[in-house]
Amino acid sequence: MAHKSPISDSVLLKRLDWNKTITMAVLDNKFASPAAHPSPDFHHDPESDAALIDPETGVKRGLKTRHLTMMALAGIIGPGLLVGAGGALSNGGPASLLIGFGVIGIIAFSIMQSLGELTTLYPSGGAFTSLAERMVDKAFGVAVGWNYFIIWVAVLANEYNTISSIFTFWGPQVPLWGYFLIFWFFFLGFQLLGVEVFGEAEFWLALLKLAGLAAFFVFAIIYAAGGLVGQDEPLGFRYYHNPGAFVDGFRGVATVFVFCSTFYAGIESVAVAATETKNPGVAVPLAIRQVFARILFVYMGSAFFFGLVCPADADGLANGGSRALKSPMTVAIQNAGWNGGVHLINAFIFVTCLSATNASIYIGSRTILFMAKDGKAPRFLGWTDKRGVPVAAIVFTNLFGAISMMNVSTGAGKAYNYIVNLSGVSTFLVWGSISFIHLRFRAAWARQGRTPEELPFRSMWYPWNAYFGLTANIFLALVQGWGNFVPFDAGGFVDAYILIPLFPIIYLVYKFWNKTKFHRLEEIDLDAGRRGDVDAAKQATRLVPDEALTPNVKVGRLRAIWKNL
Repeated sequence: MAHKSPISDSVLLKRLDWNKTITMAVLDNKFASPAAHPSPDFHHDPESDAALIDPETGVKRGLKTRHLTMMALAGIIGPGLLVGAGGALSNGGPASLLIGFGVIGIIAFSIMQSLGELTTLYPSGGAFTSLAERMVDKAFGVAVGWNYFIIWVAVLANEYNTISSIFTFWGPQVPLWGYFLIFWFFFLGFQLLGVEVFGEAEFWLALLKLAGLAAFFVFAIIYAAGGLVGQDEPLGFRYYHNPGAFVDGFRGVATVFVFCSTFYAGIESVAVAATETKNPGVAVPLAIRQVFARILFVYMGSAFFFGLVCPADADGLANGGSRALKSPMTVAIQNAGWNGGVHLINAFIFVTCLSATNASIYIGSRTILFMAKDGKAPRFLGWTDKRGVPVAAIVFTNLFGAISMMNVSTGAGKAYNYIVNLSGVSTFLVWGSISFIHLRFRAAWARQGRTPEELPFRSMWYPWNAYFGLTANIFLALVQGWGNFVPFDAGGFVDAYILIPLFPIIYLVYKFWNKTKFHRLEEIDLDAGRRGDVDAAKQATRLVPDEALTPNVKVGRLRAIWKNL
């Protein structure tokens, strides 16, 4: 059979006439031949690309564009937001909750712009931990990596804390440690199934979470307007007047910042997942661009409606020594007179726990895996099996879930607050580091005679955006423990600030022990590790056989498109 010559980009686009999603599926190289002049009877296995193991990290590139998109939009929505927001509300009040979510949201948007520019150009294993080594110093990469790992083991411990508390509500006869062990082995087994199973589960659970959150927003609007059956009068903004819009003034606002930073933690996880994504050059920028929608709908929407329908002084919020935790959603349902709805809310929170705990183990294990591959963590943690599953890193990360067992002695509420402080401060330190890495990258890019127009994704409002992210995170890391000064609380002070000196200690000890070098701008390697996914995608479109674009492929086209998304 005669070979056909490659078709041009313009002809291809005219003949495709499909939507952007279908185009991305084609760019994923599903119908492309590896030959420069493919024959029309060439058959390409659509699953073979997913089975490829990344040569640098040993993990499988099994995540699809839709997986990464939903992870960015709703993947980390979980008990941290749905239950932990109760702690923020009780510490600061509804107005502080809005301020905290808004300010941290602006910072998160800034960080994601920086990360989008970096990760799109260098979608390699280790994400910003490896970029920290390249743009600054290996010791700096070690400090960033271990602080990022601390975030996820702290978040993981709180997920286990929350899920155990939920089942305590349903079955108080079982001890907390019993529930912990059950779910510890469940999540361990699920993670060992592989990244494709994780990605597919996260996709559908994320859809459920978005639907559930939207349903609660509708309920909150009806409740505030007085439209529930048997409701005597509208709720309005009653809780802004009693118990009040602010709790404990500026100290309350500062405390809320820590909570909110923990809730936003994970917004940068698309960079970690890029290595296991089939087409990071397309998937990562798409996920980055959805950050604003996530901030507006998920976070600001939750902050507004939680403060609207739940009083800040409600019993059971994550601010005391109670054995069980309550979400503002649960309190609102109870106050509305629908006690049976509490089980529905707890079931919804349980679904979010499944997703968020899964995501925490995934991000934490990949972080420590990439660090081990780069010599920043013990080498045995970098081992992967033949399926591309980092078994040692998964087990190691999941072991830290046992930190949640401190709730047996302290109570779930106090345990939650202790762990939130650790993850919140680490988030500020890591986010500030990302902004600094971005500034170093752009400085080296300019020093070596390159222009911003060469970048496949450019950060908005550079350099002001990056300077804002760096300054704001340093400021919040320093003031987040303000509430422990007057009156002075020694335990709270240590909990709030212990991780700040840990970052420079890790950096200095590693630097002097290994004699690492702070890179000069002209010495930074800007080419190694780059993946030409965007250019390769353009080239792949020229390798598509004519028959792949004819009406004959209409048979089964939707099925093929779905597999490729």
